[in-house]
Amino acid sequence: NRKIGVKEKMKNKITVFALSSSVELAQDICDNLGCEMGKSKVHHFADGEILVEIDESVRGKDVFIVQSTSNPVTENLMEILVLADALKRASAGEITAIMPYFGYARQDRKAKPRQPITSKLVADLLTTAGVNRVVTIDLHAAQIQGFFNIPVDDMQALPLICNYFKNKNLDDIGVVSPDHGGATRARKMAVALDCPVAIIDKRRPKPNVAEIMGVLGDVEGKNCIMIDDMIDTGGTIVAGIDMLLEKGAKNVFVACTHPVFSGPAVERLKNCSAKEVVVTDTIILPEEKKFDKLKVVSVASLLAKTIENIENNLPVSDVFQEFDFEK
Repeated sequence: NRKIGVKEKMKNKITVFALSSSVELAQDICDNLGCEMGKSKVHHFADGEILVEIDESVRGKDVFIVQSTSNPVTENLMEILVLADALKRASAGEITAIMPYFGYARQDRKAKPRQPITSKLVADLLTTAGVNRVVTIDLHAAQIQGFFNIPVDDMQALPLICNYFKNKNLDDIGVVSPDHGGATRARKMAVALDCPVAIIDKRRPKPNVAEIMGVLGDVEGKNCIMIDDMIDTGGTIVAGIDMLLEKGAKNVFVACTHPVFSGPAVERLKNCSAKEVVVTDTIILPEEKKFDKLKVVSVASLLAKTIENIENNLPVSDVFQEFDFEK
């Protein structure tokens, strides 16, 4: 009874708002929390201006804005900024931006002279708009948390993806990282699934172009799971699948957190030799980007539990204990 009382008290204290890119995910989060979604309207005017109107009182409430800044990245980011400003002016308590996919995360450093560090700019914009906390999933570069002067919770979808593959009861599993940068992620998955890890050696002569050089590790006869944080154009992944099969892999499964799926990605993945392409719903895919071998794992329960822990002043790292996974 006490637990029910705490949950009811929390429900009355919070409001979850959905913006354009994450309506379905926000509804699933609300279903997990047992609360109604906040009432708001988003207007996109003919000249490109954006207005977000709040249709209920938020005075003193802890508000959670659910919005991935996926394509169109800048419009979706602007919606968060406009709603945060409206909430601040409406005397909301704490404003938390739940950004399952954090756009501009790949612009986290100066790779060449005179380049911007747009991730830092986005951090400054969110803070200036009135956001008090950010929750995201699998930041492309973990150090982006340091661009903020407010709390940032970088959650992981890996436990959910690991559970998906555990339930498939595959034998002779091997986890593969598509590049050296993802080796830590692949190692964590390999530990969770108790299997060996391999790394694909690649180089990028220019953006969105990858050349596969070889595979470091034994993949012969294995059910290989290639894990990455995102799939953008799909070129790296498809080249990696072909290389693994060439090296004697029994089957190849592809998994990632963020299905960015730009340009030719859907066509490439639809026609590739992978058994399955497993993604999460950090980015909600339209019907035209879905295909038979695509499997979607929901992050709604993970984010709902994160909201609960934030509201009850509990460590967000405890969320992972429910998935039998250490952060």
